[in-house]
Amino acid sequence: MDPQAQAEIPPTSARPRFSRRASIIGTLIALLALGGLGWLAWHLTHPAADTSSAAPGRRGAPATTVGVATAEKANIPLTLEALGTVTPQASVRVRPQVSGVMEKVLFKEGQMVRAGELLATIDARQFELALMQASGQRQRDEAQLDSARVTLQRYKTLLGQDSIARQEVDSQAALVKQLEGTVVIDKASEGTARLNLGYTRVLAPVSGRVGLRTVDVGNVVNSSDANGIALITQLTPIDVVFAVPQDQAGELQQLARNGASMPVSALDRTRSSALASGVFASLDNQIDVQTGTVKAKARFANTDLALFPNQFVNVRLLLKTMEDAVVVPVTALRHGSNGDYVYVLNGAERTVSLRLVQRGQAAVDKIVISKGLAAGERVITEGADRLKDGARVVLPGAPAGERPERGQRQGKARQQGASADAPAEGASRPRRRASQAEGT
Repeated sequence: MDPQAQAEIPPTSARPRFSRRASIIGTLIALLALGGLGWLAWHLTHPAADTSSAAPGRRGAPATTVGVATAEKANIPLTLEALGTVTPQASVRVRPQVSGVMEKVLFKEGQMVRAGELLATIDARQFELALMQASGQRQRDEAQLDSARVTLQRYKTLLGQDSIARQEVDSQAALVKQLEGTVVIDKASEGTARLNLGYTRVLAPVSGRVGLRTVDVGNVVNSSDANGIALITQLTPIDVVFAVPQDQAGELQQLARNGASMPVSALDRTRSSALASGVFASLDNQIDVQTGTVKAKARFANTDLALFPNQFVNVRLLLKTMEDAVVVPVTALRHGSNGDYVYVLNGAERTVSLRLVQRGQAAVDKIVISKGLAAGERVITEGADRLKDGARVVLPGAPAGERPERGQRQGKARQQGASADAPAEGASRPRRRASQAEGT
């Protein structure tokens, strides 16, 4: 081998050092490249915040236009709403008590009847004959009883004269008692016959409206008929049964025990109009384990027949009325990690303060603040999502100088002026350097 070539080949001990240095340098370059890519990605996804989007509450940050409402005292009705079913107090299927031929039907379908009014008659001839037979048998047995009593009196007189044996007197006394029992049975038979005769006149057991007729004249009717003669449903007064959550059952029962008169309104399907007004009547004695509710009943006069049996209605029960309660709009109350709170406007400072409050009962558009707020204080109802404690706000209808748009325009003008002054200062430096060079 050429000696010069051998001199150009580096020694084997220097090769590992060179490769180690190269790997370290490559690793550093790769790490720098990865860091640069990460910075570039962060810079693209997190652009610099504009001064116009500064956090509220900082000095110089733009104010937020908000809606304001005043906390006031009002009488808030506490109501309970539920879905109810109209249930008649009485619904009676009129069936005949005796069997016979229907002779007359004296009612019309849908007619309003009163209790005790005659509805129909059944052929009564067989029952009149049965009554006559029972009456005749009673009279015959009473005559025998009178004769036995006279004979017994004679026997007692003869027994006093020692002219008759005591056995005959005792036998006659036993016969009198037997005949007395027979007369009692005869009277019962006569009463049964008279009662059956009265059953041939079918009377209305309750007052109400008669349904569709199910039997005609000439049909043979009996007490086992499933449809009976007519169905009478009592409409005035009428009840509405509804479900009450078990959490409110105790309060409702306590109010009822204290004798509180709780008015109830029956509303239509759309809750737009009231069908009838009534009062709370009673509460069931058991809670349904499947639904967690207890049944309640309200009573309505229903003089105008606005409620119909088995009709579904919306029930609104007035439990009580909270007097002089501090209320605010529902939109003013917010919920955070520390509980419910509102933003209170701080007078002429045009700033807001976050204040924790305790909420009470809620109405349709108002909510009661039971603790933490006084009547007359102003709270934020709109724009609260963009506020923090101490943030500046602008009220609707404020002067133009207080609007946030003006502050934003001034901030932008300042930024433009600063950017315009920067090149001028940079350009003056070379001139100073040039003058110094000429002087030298």
